Amino acid sequence: MTPFTWTLEAVDGNARAGTFATPHGSIRTPVFAPVGTQATVKSLTPAQVDELGAQMVLANTYHLFLRPGDELVAEMGGLHRFMAWNKPILTDSGGFQVFSLTDTRKIDDDGVTFKSHIDGSLKRLSPEISIRIQENLGADIIMAFDECAVPTDYAYSRLAMQRTHAWAKRCLDAKRREDQALFGIVQGGVFSDLRAESAREISAMGFPGHAIGGLSVGESKADMYRTIAEVNSILPADKPRYLMGVGTVEDLIEGVRRGVDIFDCVLPTRLARHNSAMSMRGRLNLMNAGYARDERPIDPDCACYTCRHFSRAYLRHLVNAKEMLAAALLSIHNLHTLVQLAEDMRAAILDKHFEQFAQDKLARLSAKETEK
Repeated sequence: MTPFTWTLEAVDGNARAGTFATPHGSIRTPVFAPVGTQATVKSLTPAQVDELGAQMVLANTYHLFLRPGDELVAEMGGLHRFMAWNKPILTDSGGFQVFSLTDTRKIDDDGVTFKSHIDGSLKRLSPEISIRIQENLGADIIMAFDECAVPTDYAYSRLAMQRTHAWAKRCLDAKRREDQALFGIVQGGVFSDLRAESAREISAMGFPGHAIGGLSVGESKADMYRTIAEVNSILPADKPRYLMGVGTVEDLIEGVRRGVDIFDCVLPTRLARHNSAMSMRGRLNLMNAGYARDERPIDPDCACYTCRHFSRAYLRHLVNAKEMLAAALLSIHNLHTLVQLAEDMRAAILDKHFEQFAQDKLARLSAKETEK
């Protein structure tokens, strides 16, 4: 078995380049992980996800618990075999999805009772149940069950943080498999005192890695970036740091600038399904009539399959014709954009010129491309 080891290879300012070893391969950071909510990255095959350079994918505990069921996945050999992905997999705890069901769930100190969005049946998640599900799924990195609160409500953020700490301890006690790395999650909304308390308490529990949860859920960019910096100033430097659910070009750069190592987000494939392309020049809406005769690729500097073969005019045609290929080609491009950005940031850190790299990319992004 490959041990879970974190090697910090270089630091440039607060930006870090490292390697996290797992049983299914080493993850070179900074890294962006595509989200495969239901054991699939939407519209793409595992081979396509591999070809665009993804090192790891994320799967969703809540959704796989409801369908097809974690016990069935275990019976089929675990997620790696079930979805034909032999690289690292990360599963979230199900907490964020449950807590987003504001009208159909009831929280208590032991866990959460909620109605399935599929058939309305009552379900229960607790720290112990979440760990059991994730052990059945068999991901390399699993997450402690936490409570994600409204980030600007102090009283609720404090209560959710306290539950998160208690549940983190129960997750550690419930964990049985040694071939999975359990990460603890820091909560506390946008409140500096709560985040500092949470970062210290979660750090003291001895997790092999730490996550920052409860951000990019409605707070301002300034609050998000400040919170990331404050938390990472407390989290230990000798373990990887994971910013959950964040996935724009700007946020990846600003996150790495503040010491984040791992990112994931549904945004690239969600935008693709809504006819939008990400790029280092800004976001393009392929419904725009100005692209009808545009022979250029989405991004002339991009080396992805989509940009090497297809024009904006063709992509706009696919979008207007509602062809399934549109979502696939845009997903390839959007994911490649973030995967490649993470790799480029790693190279800049190793070469000790990350800050100049960040400034150049952010300046180019803010200038944007004027859409026709």
